[in-house]
Amino acid sequence: MKLHHTSTQQYQTVTAYDDDGVDINLVRFNHSLLVLPELPPVAWPVRSFDRLDPEHFAHISSTDPDVVILGTGKRQRFIHPTLTTVLTARRIGVECMDNQAACRTYNILMAEGRKVALALIFDTVDPTNTAKESAQDA
Repeated sequence: MKLHHTSTQQYQTVTAYDDDGVDINLVRFNHSLLVLPELPPVAWPVRSFDRLDPEHFAHISSTDPDVVILGTGKRQRFIHPTLTTVLTARRIGVECMDNQAACRTYNILMAEGRKVALALIFDTVDPTNTAKESAQDA
């Protein structure tokens, strides 16, 4: 889905999204990503929802947002509270939703001037697992 150009374009704004990636200010990203309104997007080293660990959230905590919008992929999933202990200890809220809802919510909160972080998970294929699965199928 493409979104309309707004006056918030001086900030990092989601300008399009689909199941395979997201456009931030018209630049395409197809990997897990951390987006903050006033900083360039950075790769977030999360290969899949099932591989989340507390250190992934420690990095987000260092950016000092008020709330983290966690895009959990194509469908909404909920994380175990032990993963976000570092955030809750600093009174940083975490909301889990599918990536498309996360993109829309981030844009709304960012446009309101909120200190929001968008953390999106796009599953990446491990080439070694693909090769193993292909060998097992043969």
